[in-house]
Amino acid sequence: MSSTVDSRMPELHHAHRDVTGGWLRPATFGVMDGLVSNFSLVAGVVGGGASAQAVILTGLAGLVAGACSMATGEYTSVSSQCDLARDEIATERRELEANPDEELRELTLIYEDKGLRPELAAEVAREITAQPDVAWRVHVREELGIDPDDLPSPWTAAASSFAAFAVGALIPLLPFFLGASGIVPALLISAVALVVTGGGIARLTARPMWFGGRRQLLLGGLSAAVTYGVGLLVGTGVS
Repeated sequence: MSSTVDSRMPELHHAHRDVTGGWLRPATFGVMDGLVSNFSLVAGVVGGGASAQAVILTGLAGLVAGACSMATGEYTSVSSQCDLARDEIATERRELEANPDEELRELTLIYEDKGLRPELAAEVAREITAQPDVAWRVHVREELGIDPDDLPSPWTAAASSFAAFAVGALIPLLPFFLGASGIVPALLISAVALVVTGGGIARLTARPMWFGGRRQLLLGGLSAAVTYGVGLLVGTGVS
């Protein structure tokens, strides 16, 4: 019996990456935001004449404040998104109970639009509608475009964002922890980090690595140049 069942199981030739877990976007945004914003912050205070100690203090304050802000924002954003999705799911379930015939017709039309013959579409819709616990999930996926069993986690998004931002924001500070006092070491290590992280993220999302690395280097370098220029113009001479 088991051999018969096993022979009917589809052979898996590949595995898909998790694209709905709620971690990739905040982690990607977090590490890049941490790296670019803190490098820009460091460049600004160095341009203004700050000492190495002042740069470290400013950079650590930027790291903590930015990581907390990113985590709070991601948690609120994803929580709101999930609350809205759950409300729409509840609405769809109520519609299925109140207007089953209309919902059956709606599902039939959906399958017709996907290319099924009208008779087959109606038969499939009836089979699904006959299973209430399956029907509402199918309606939610087909009409709302979301998976009710795989909503993103606010905590995952917040933790990913916090950790990624902290890692990115720490990179421009490393040369100052090791005794550097100028912007050049921070510039070099940040440029390498921008290229590496940009290329890695591009690879993860099936884009060319050179494209992602070059894009992040350009954007990060431009941001740092602007803040460094502001620091030079203001010339506060922080000590």
